[in-house]
Amino acid sequence: MPASTDLLSRADLDFLLHDWLRVGDLTERPRFAEHSRSTFDEILDLCADLAQDRFAPHNRHSDADEPRLVQGRVRLHPEIRPALDALAETGFLGVTADHRVGGLALPRVVHLACAAWFAAANVSTYGYAMLTVANAHLLCAHGSPEQIARFVTPMFEGRFHGTMCLSEPQAGSSLADTMTRAHPADDGTYRITGTKMWISGGDHELGENIVHLVLARTGAGESGVRGLSLFIVPKFLVGDDGSIGERNDVSLVGLNHKMGFRGTVNTVLSFGDGTHRPGGSAGAVGYLVGAPGEGLAQMFHMMNAVRLEVGVCAAALGYTAYLKSLAYARTRPQGRRPDAKAAHLPQVPLVEHADIRRMLLAQKSYAEGALGLTLYCARLLDDRETAPEHAERDRAALLLDILTPIAKSWPAQWCLHGTSLAIQVHGGYGYTRDYDVEQHYRDSRLNPIHEGTHGIQAIDLLGRKTSIHDGAGLQVLDEEIRRAVAAGSRLGPETSAHAADLDLARARLLEVTKLLHAHPEPVTRLGNASIYLEAAGHIVLAWIWLEQLIALGDRDDAFARGKRAAARYFRSYELPGVAPRLDLLASLDRTTVDLDPSWL
Repeated sequence: MPASTDLLSRADLDFLLHDWLRVGDLTERPRFAEHSRSTFDEILDLCADLAQDRFAPHNRHSDADEPRLVQGRVRLHPEIRPALDALAETGFLGVTADHRVGGLALPRVVHLACAAWFAAANVSTYGYAMLTVANAHLLCAHGSPEQIARFVTPMFEGRFHGTMCLSEPQAGSSLADTMTRAHPADDGTYRITGTKMWISGGDHELGENIVHLVLARTGAGESGVRGLSLFIVPKFLVGDDGSIGERNDVSLVGLNHKMGFRGTVNTVLSFGDGTHRPGGSAGAVGYLVGAPGEGLAQMFHMMNAVRLEVGVCAAALGYTAYLKSLAYARTRPQGRRPDAKAAHLPQVPLVEHADIRRMLLAQKSYAEGALGLTLYCARLLDDRETAPEHAERDRAALLLDILTPIAKSWPAQWCLHGTSLAIQVHGGYGYTRDYDVEQHYRDSRLNPIHEGTHGIQAIDLLGRKTSIHDGAGLQVLDEEIRRAVAAGSRLGPETSAHAADLDLARARLLEVTKLLHAHPEPVTRLGNASIYLEAAGHIVLAWIWLEQLIALGDRDDAFARGKRAAARYFRSYELPGVAPRLDLLASLDRTTVDLDPSWL
């Protein structure tokens, strides 16, 4: 069993939460007034212990013993349910919710820091809780009081689990091509028919029920995403008194067998195929959430929450891979330093070799930067909902809107690369199943794909987020970076140099963004959107590192020196790569746009 220090760094979390983000200041707001720094620290301690004791021990077991069908029922590794039950018993599932639904009104930023512990320990077991919480919060925001009482309360108690059912076999990520239908019934409910694909947690026996949130069309003539509505479709119908009723017409078609993230069962579901006919009726019983045609807007409430969770999961996996490769490099003797005078001298630990230190420092810069970014975005969630001034809330909302695609995709891409470096540090051993890092890599490989692929996030960032509201989100981001640049320029030579390099990249990004938006052809404008996301993401991470340098102040212990080394690495090795990316974008290169698929 790995020590908790191999999962995350509590010292880093304390620095990010208290020294930089100052989450204790949130307790001055009415929503969080009952809490204190000691409350936050106690919850973090509890989650760290639970992650260590109940999640980490079966991480490799549930990977090897992946979900399978046994006589038509999903069989999961037996240690998954006790871990989730233990998590539910702490009240963690509803911890950020309002008191009116049994929550504790904990800040989102503290909740996400806790989530990082579970993701680092066992991301696939945590996946069930992550989806359930996001499902419940969507219903808290858009469901009726009766729907909240019937479905949300049992989810926060851990008795029900939740999913999101968007993708379909013929449509994939193109939700405009959704074909699932919802037909109104005489009793005010709907009958749902269709097939959904890639549904994580779609069928299991981890609790009493599964609450599916399903996108479907209510009219035969509807097309595009504007015609989509959202429905609650439970696996088992629930009576007015909360009792579990008969099986709804939701059937399991099959399982998808994944490269990683195996402990989270992934399913193909059929709605209304007649396998189970509640009350003899045709179709799965569904309950409309809100008004017809608002389904995608409602679903984005859940999707954006999960995208931020994907970002912190990616950061956590990169972090634990880094810590494990660091521990290996410190204890594995191999070779001698280049300046060794005699071959008979003792071997040195791997960490003594400069190239190993380069890889470790790269991992550190990715993981600690990514964790900082995702926690910063979670703090924006708290500001958007609770800041005392409306202007401050609006500013947080704009900033969060433009940062969400970056917070999802940058950690997914670069912490995956960091996990690859963790394998490289281990050498041949890293490529075997004897060490954890190969599983961390396989688990991490899902993050650039699920909840909106890297390309989809890139198009969203360049095509929408930088232009909507007359570019107000980009303007706010630019103002925040310039504020940090001004503060950093007044500090020591290393921080001021970081600020100066960041300022040049910031200004260039604005120039290129304006140039791209001025181009009349969307195909050309968006053809290299992924390159834009990478460039903007690196600039944002350089800003996050500058923020951390400023927060360090004149601190000069080993922790602070390590932070400064990671920031120096990012400025010297990573930030320079932004310029050629922006030059390529400014050239309006059409290599991929004009490519005939027959040439491939």
